[in-house]
Amino acid sequence: METSNGSSGTDFILLGFSDRPQLERISSAVVFIFYVVTLVGNTTIILVSYLDAQLHTPMYFFLSNLSFLDLCYTTSIIPQMLVNLWSPKKSITYGGCVLQFFSALVLGATECLLLAVMAYDRYAAVCQPLHYTVIMHPQLCQRMVLTAWLGGLGSALILCSLTLKLPRCGHRKVDNFFCEMPALIKMACVYSKVIEIVVFVLGIVFLLIPLLLILISYGIITHVVIRIRSTSRWQKILNTCGSHLTVVTLFYGTAIYMYMRPQHITYQNEGKFLTLFYTIVTPSLNPLIYTLRNIDVKSAIKKLLGIENCQPKSYYMEK
Repeated sequence: METSNGSSGTDFILLGFSDRPQLERISSAVVFIFYVVTLVGNTTIILVSYLDAQLHTPMYFFLSNLSFLDLCYTTSIIPQMLVNLWSPKKSITYGGCVLQFFSALVLGATECLLLAVMAYDRYAAVCQPLHYTVIMHPQLCQRMVLTAWLGGLGSALILCSLTLKLPRCGHRKVDNFFCEMPALIKMACVYSKVIEIVVFVLGIVFLLIPLLLILISYGIITHVVIRIRSTSRWQKILNTCGSHLTVVTLFYGTAIYMYMRPQHITYQNEGKFLTLFYTIVTPSLNPLIYTLRNIDVKSAIKKLLGIENCQPKSYYMEK
């Protein structure tokens, strides 16, 4: 069966800013620009970390994985978002919606854990410099990343199965730009206390606990940095840790606000602007934050482009 807008009766309608066409035109241009920046920036981080032997360290291994996560996250959402912003047809198939919803949950939860792992890496590098290579050996790094992925996959399976079982009573309009959990829960015609509790518990596990561990790591790092007499090493540590802390603030700030409050609360356009922020802005800023504040990455890029023939030196190797 076809509806009036040419979509199947089983398709979902992504409303976005469809009630404000002028915002859609502006949004499409902004989304496209940020998407290009995201693709170029994160791909550059991955290539530079792989091609430059001096960057074959745990720090850049984790950073490459973060860039890969951001690439996958934005690519699973933004192309469909651009299609809907550029055309009067706002539909997405049920299968496409489920895939988009599941991918966003897997990648988002994995990034929560990965950022905590990156904080531990910085703690080991700054506070245990003599034992760093023994502590952060390649096998441990790989197991940490694998654990983050498996944790994200497990949480996504739980939330997807619960959310998709909610009765929608024929409702097909998703009041957002993509199929994310708060918007899909809002579509349900019944209130589920179970999913409210599950979301809260998983929010503690994947948001609050990792954030607490990150803050503890940086509290210890701050205590150690205060006692460092070498100005150059002190500056390098602050630059690198500052980049990660900036990314943590952007990511956890929006995620906690979106997912740690009652999911049945209506947030309308406020939630849509937040969606645009953590969907397109944060992934595009991550590589810029790390590149602009990281001497190693900037030197590696210059060397690969033939601009500079210097060898970047990581502060991990300094005594």
